[in-house]
Amino acid sequence: MYKNLAQALSFYELEYDKPYYIALEKTIYKFPKNVFRVDFYVFCICTGGKMTVEIDNKKYLITANNFIITAPATNLKFRKKNKNFKMKVLFFEKFFLLKNISNPFIIEKMELFQNSSHSIVATQKKEVKNINYLLDYLKQKNSKQGKFTSEIARSIIINLLFEIAEITAEKNNASLTLENSISNIYLKFRSLIQKHILEEQSVQFYALKLNISNKYLIEIVKKSSNKTPHEIIDEMLLKEAYVLLGDTSLTISEIAFKLNFNSSSSFGRFFKKQTNLRPSDYRAEQFLTP
Repeated sequence: MYKNLAQALSFYELEYDKPYYIALEKTIYKFPKNVFRVDFYVFCICTGGKMTVEIDNKKYLITANNFIITAPATNLKFRKKNKNFKMKVLFFEKFFLLKNISNPFIIEKMELFQNSSHSIVATQKKEVKNINYLLDYLKQKNSKQGKFTSEIARSIIINLLFEIAEITAEKNNASLTLENSISNIYLKFRSLIQKHILEEQSVQFYALKLNISNKYLIEIVKKSSNKTPHEIIDEMLLKEAYVLLGDTSLTISEIAFKLNFNSSSSFGRFFKKQTNLRPSDYRAEQFLTP
């Protein structure tokens, strides 16, 4: 589990104390072997070769000019890559980007994520010309720290996100909009789940936190996502389960307790309903031996 950039970059023996990190066209020789969760935004564009990546337990093949963008609390696993695989990658923390911005949901309202927490977009080189320019410019500004480097970096990243949003919208045959097509209540609901998922899994708890009725929360969530609140809670709980199952020092019973199930069997029933696998079968499939 990587909850900040310093933790994530320590895997690569990099010391970094800033709220964003950028690397351009580096050959990557190693990746974490197990599923891990990142609690910051990740943008990656492939500039050569190919790699298979698993995001929230879905597999994707990434090739040249494909890009990935993921939201915080997304589970990642890097599977296979060829020796020619290269990428440009940007990590950034949400609070850094939102400094001096009045709308706390500006990123969510860009509708960047086709799959609730991530997007995988295939493009041509000319389509990502501006994205590559902005990444190069950000790297250039970051290499020489000045009085306003953080402010310039923040502005570049916001512009980059709008470029990504425009491409994503075009690929979806949709127009880019910042209107309230996604309700603020829905976004607050998802934010609350990320914060409390290990302690609370009832719809009523979140409705009370939002000072609305269960019925109104169901209506808002359904309109914004075509899912029920319970389905979204289960999705988030499953993400946590995948991460904890990757920690082979924990028994199934210990994981059930951490996820607030009253027994390992009730956790097993939940996991099988969501994945058609028992927790132990998932570990065996992933070669995760305690």
